Amino acid sequence: MALNIVWVIFFVLSFIIALYRFFFLHETDIFQKLVEGMFDSAKTSVTEVAFTLAGTLTFFLGLMNIAEKAGAINWLARLLNPFMKRLFPEIPDNHPSMGQMVMNFSANMLGLDNAATPFGLKAMESLQSLNPEKEKATNSQIMFLVLHTSGMTIVPLSIITYRMAMGSHNPASVFIPCVLATLITTFASIIIVSFWQKIKWDLVLAGWVTGICVVMGLFLFWLNSLPTQEKETFSKVSGNLVLLTIVISIIIGGVWKKVNVFDTFIDGAKNGFDVVLKVIPYFVGMLVAIRVFRDSGALGYIVDGLTYLIHLTGINSDFTPSLPVAIMKPFSGGGARALMLDSMKTYGPDSFVGQLSSTFQGSSDTTFYIVALYFGSVGIKKIRYALWAGMLADFIGVIAAIFIGYLFFR
Repeated sequence: MALNIVWVIFFVLSFIIALYRFFFLHETDIFQKLVEGMFDSAKTSVTEVAFTLAGTLTFFLGLMNIAEKAGAINWLARLLNPFMKRLFPEIPDNHPSMGQMVMNFSANMLGLDNAATPFGLKAMESLQSLNPEKEKATNSQIMFLVLHTSGMTIVPLSIITYRMAMGSHNPASVFIPCVLATLITTFASIIIVSFWQKIKWDLVLAGWVTGICVVMGLFLFWLNSLPTQEKETFSKVSGNLVLLTIVISIIIGGVWKKVNVFDTFIDGAKNGFDVVLKVIPYFVGMLVAIRVFRDSGALGYIVDGLTYLIHLTGINSDFTPSLPVAIMKPFSGGGARALMLDSMKTYGPDSFVGQLSSTFQGSSDTTFYIVALYFGSVGIKKIRYALWAGMLADFIGVIAAIFIGYLFFR
């Protein structure tokens, strides 16, 4: 229901704004721009998004099958069961989905988007096997999805790389702010969904959350103490090294457990294209709506309206030029990335706006895209409160990013 409402609003509001621009601003090419954008987005959502995803998905689903046959997934599930069981009380002990979700969260934390998606889709498929109402999202699926949309990242590799490409003198300056912002978004997600699902916070859950915060704090303190050059080297090397280590470890572990690794890989990889075919309609529908919403100028009017309201309050509004990134991020990762690069080009990568735009890009994930992809892959149509919980956590993350930006960059 929530996606239906948002989808209709995108198209209707975009059409109204297009009419306004045609009749009052005399932009005679606005309708042509929207139509061309629709066709272009429909094509690229298949050729550039779905088919690009297909290769990565096929490879990592094959690896996941090896890890599952070798017992690695069950081992992860047992290791983190005390913590995960409290966030996902409906899931039986040592269920494979626990380990698969951990793999997804781990890939996200390392900034490895391409690896995180296959792990997450496999986890959603496992959760769906426990779902008694196949078209309605369960509490566990919602908790997993909202946690995933928070985009918790401890190595914002891609953002630092983009900043280097834009000529930043200190590309790693956003490292700590990005991590702090995404941590706040993640914990906001846990609290929001826990409240909605009436999850009880006992000493074990509180202890795990506190322990994670302490470990993250110590890690960030150590990382921040490194010279700039070493920090950048760590950012560039760590994520890719860990991913390669995971791949090799799964293969070696499969051999150790006497698994026929190549045949097992092929069996798992066969599911890749099946998943892609399932999600293509969701991709096309959502990405076309987002493209029309952006091309119509609706996003620009929203930013202008927010800027005006902020000026009225007397609050320092230096951050408002970076707001388009924050607003676009829940809808389109590619769109937000383009806006981030544009802000760095316009204001400079080391300017307040350039650094805050980078922080916005790293403070959450693409909520609408993830809802469409993950729920679409298993045929869920009734998403319940998943979208609103994710958007509320995103909003909290944006507010946190603004405060963090003023603290670090002003």
